[in-house]
Amino acid sequence: MSRLVLLVTAPTVRAGLLSWPAWRVLHDADRVLAESVSGPLLPALDEAGVRWAVLPGAAGADPAELARLLTAALADGPAGSGDTVWLCPHDPPGRPADVPPGPVALADALGGPSGPAAVAVELLYGSAALPGGELLTLVSVMDTLRRNCPWDAKQTHESLAPFLIEESYEALDALESGDRKALCEELGDVLLQVMFHARVAEERADDTGFTVDDVADGIVTKLVRRHPHVFAGVAVSGAEDVKRNWDAIKAAERASATGSAGSVLDGVPFGQPALALAAQLQRRAERNGVPVDLSADDRDGLGAELFALVAKARAAGLDPELELRGAARRYQDRVHAWEQAQAAD
Repeated sequence: MSRLVLLVTAPTVRAGLLSWPAWRVLHDADRVLAESVSGPLLPALDEAGVRWAVLPGAAGADPAELARLLTAALADGPAGSGDTVWLCPHDPPGRPADVPPGPVALADALGGPSGPAAVAVELLYGSAALPGGELLTLVSVMDTLRRNCPWDAKQTHESLAPFLIEESYEALDALESGDRKALCEELGDVLLQVMFHARVAEERADDTGFTVDDVADGIVTKLVRRHPHVFAGVAVSGAEDVKRNWDAIKAAERASATGSAGSVLDGVPFGQPALALAAQLQRRAERNGVPVDLSADDRDGLGAELFALVAKARAAGLDPELELRGAARRYQDRVHAWEQAQAAD
């Protein structure tokens, strides 16, 4: 009895990472059939000397039609008990959860393991998707949208900016609600913003362009540099040591970038909401030895008190966000003045 092997591979896994059983069945097969000449595995087969052919009519066929084509090909093929390998195309993005994967549906359409007459059907998974593999799929989808969707094609960094903020807040809402499924979905929307901005930047031909790989390489480099206790053998006694090292490394990075020590408040984003801004300014200053009394006009308070202050500001016709933002700016000036005084001593 001959055998029809439905070889399933993850589209984001390079051919060199196929399992040994997958390579063995490819090497020993009498025939290897593919959907089209553009399959991602085919160049690797050519390099390995594995001969293959396109199955006419297979591109885009549903499982039932594909089963018919394969059955006909088996009947018309050379006699013998050798294996035929079908390179199963991967499912397109967005397959509904209630729809079985294409290879499974094809195996069922072929009659299951018993298969067509005198042919055994085997479903062989030649590779498993690596962690992060779907990110490559997202890159591909983003590229397709940028080229083929009129709305996506006209977006710029500036037009996308509101979505970056909006999606981050929606993820935070999901986190605070305790809905982990919603959090997963919202994090996907945040990730889309990263991919979208990188795709827009990729189109620039000047020295301001960058790719999603540049984004990933930058954060990898930063994480390795700021975790010497993990990657460079630096000894730490606990989380506090890690935090001190992190702050010292960031300070050194600022000094290297600007040519001077700068301010401990450098890098604090003033585009964030005022409550978060004030908290971050105070945290950053206190960690770097700024006297606590410099924040004397920004009194601490519980959430209920803050809520009441917002109501009081609205009753007085004031914008509480702008009021707190002004106080934060004044605090920054006092910290700068203190730093200059320290440097002059």
